[in-house]
Amino acid sequence: MMAALDPRATRAAHRILAIGGVLMALATICGALGAHALPGRLTSGELEIYNTAVRFQFFQALGLLVLGAVARGGYSDGLHAAALLLVGGIVTFCGSLYLLAFHITLGVPLVVGLMTPLGGILLISGWVMFAIASWRSRRAG
Repeated sequence: MMAALDPRATRAAHRILAIGGVLMALATICGALGAHALPGRLTSGELEIYNTAVRFQFFQALGLLVLGAVARGGYSDGLHAAALLLVGGIVTFCGSLYLLAFHITLGVPLVVGLMTPLGGILLISGWVMFAIASWRSRRAG
């Protein structure tokens, strides 16, 4: 017989899944724009930066959906931290690439340029945190 899931954990898993779904929808929209509306408006280099942002957003958002599904079976503070790091990484890494592709530097091009590696560090940290939380869960169970 399965134990009842913690309602707080269930809500958190649902939030992770919802955010992952929204990020996937936005990646789909951005991908369609990149395929149909932006060629000819952006240089090939700018389009390559844009497509890198779309590709990373797809993969990371899909990973967030996996994390949400895992969290439904057993939520932990480590999974929560991993989700926060991944969302922050997606916004920072992909967002900075979108800005750079359109030359939107917000008046501080160095800061926008530095956001990309910071976002990458957040993404890597999120996946390391996910691995640690999964390892701890396996050892505790």
